[in-house]
Amino acid sequence: MNERPERLPPLAALVVFEAAARLASFTRAAAELNVTQGAVSRQVRALEEHLGKPLFKRAHRAVTLTPTGRHYAAT
Repeated sequence: MNERPERLPPLAALVVFEAAARLASFTRAAAELNVTQGAVSRQVRALEEHLGKPLFKRAHRAVTLTPTGRHYAAT
């Protein structure tokens, strides 16, 4: 009975993830949210660390959702 409930991810990170996933771009998500691209990257990284799994594949000037990211975006 002393099990700790699972911590919820930070709300700010979820908002940023949703925009980045929908737009398939950290840069466009940053513009939409009126923050820097670096802030988007940090929030996504924080969410990935919270979940313990990568949500995006990062390539030069492009990001794509991983299977985990696609599943998380759908939920």
